[in-house]
Amino acid sequence: MQKRKITDQLNAWRLKTRKKPLVVGGARQVGKTYSINAFIRENYSNIISINFEEMPRLRQVFDDDLSVDSILGQLTLLVPDVNPVPHSTVIFLDEIQSCPNAITALKFFSLDGRFDVIATGSLLGMSYKEVSSFPVGYIERLEMCSMDFEEFLWACHVSEKHIADLRRHFDEKSRIAPAVHEHMMALFKQYIVVGGMPEVVDTFVKTGHYGETLDVQRTIIKDYTDDIAKYAVGAEKGKARECFLSIPKQLSRDYKKFRYSTVDKNGSSRKYAGSLMWLYDAGIINFCYNLERIGLPLEGNAIPDSFKVYMRDTGLLVSMLEDGAQADIISGNLGIYKGALYENIIADIFTKSGKKLYYYEYRSKIEMDFFIRYKDEATAVEVKSADHTKSKSMKTMLSSYGLKRGVKLSAKNIGVSGEVETIPLYMAMFL
Repeated sequence: MQKRKITDQLNAWRLKTRKKPLVVGGARQVGKTYSINAFIRENYSNIISINFEEMPRLRQVFDDDLSVDSILGQLTLLVPDVNPVPHSTVIFLDEIQSCPNAITALKFFSLDGRFDVIATGSLLGMSYKEVSSFPVGYIERLEMCSMDFEEFLWACHVSEKHIADLRRHFDEKSRIAPAVHEHMMALFKQYIVVGGMPEVVDTFVKTGHYGETLDVQRTIIKDYTDDIAKYAVGAEKGKARECFLSIPKQLSRDYKKFRYSTVDKNGSSRKYAGSLMWLYDAGIINFCYNLERIGLPLEGNAIPDSFKVYMRDTGLLVSMLEDGAQADIISGNLGIYKGALYENIIADIFTKSGKKLYYYEYRSKIEMDFFIRYKDEATAVEVKSADHTKSKSMKTMLSSYGLKRGVKLSAKNIGVSGEVETIPLYMAMFL
């Protein structure tokens, strides 16, 4: 069984005295159903579980009277062994986006308070126009992503004690034993290739075979493109698919600001901005916004129409490249994608730790990969794929922009030089 951090969040919700229905969102195939099923089996003796895609006939239960007693009364007639016992039953509504009236019903479960309710759903296919009354204020939300690097390490049988020791080195800024450092860099490269989709990680851990993981990844990519065709509305189908498939090409350039002309030579914000937001809402991409000026709060200085786009799972991005890309990454021969893949993995790590993404670029003369709030300062973060860390941009940022701190993420061991901390790439999770 894969250990996931969301289990702690689910337990915190369960222990609340007065809890609202919990809606767990996130892209398809990131492990929502698996994790919640494991959680409720561990913590509840009485379970009512409905998957609206597997059991579409049960959608009719929510067609008319949405009172809790009416819903549960109909379920006892339609589903064998349903026995709703107040204050000891969890109701699990999986793929709730397929039943808009069930989304509305969450308000009445919240007001009733006799049953714990968990719902999952991808924003793919959820049309708010179809939800007669969205339960604002009556639900709690959690967003689930694919496995982060620490969860990947757990799956690869790296102990929590070992990770805690790495954290100690990070906090103390003390060098790591060379053998440990090399081992962690090897695991980090594996994470770039494998990514964090649970089925992919499970296949890799069990087989150690990159070819088999690639087959699973490309099946997921096909599922995503099929979902776009299934759920996007009208002309959005083709445009969202074109934006999605353009991401590797967008990131292959030195200048990585998203260009609509890369999608379509006549592309424009008017034509494609909605498609990009659809992909973001579906949990497939992340936006990284350019800063107009450097300083806190970062969000207040972001330029809304100047941004880079990253895939939320770098392993899926790698699978969209040509055959042989996996071996190139492991060996360090990355070609035009060298910087892009390492930027993408750091963007993914930052996002999974709750950070919004920002970068700085000025007239193509100076660019900094990321800016984050670190130790209560606006901090420049530069990403290097190798152990060569000399940087004109970082020097310029520190000397001309009034920055007090910079971070270089690279293949080098940990160290500090003046205002700049050099940190191994695999320690980005500790920032």
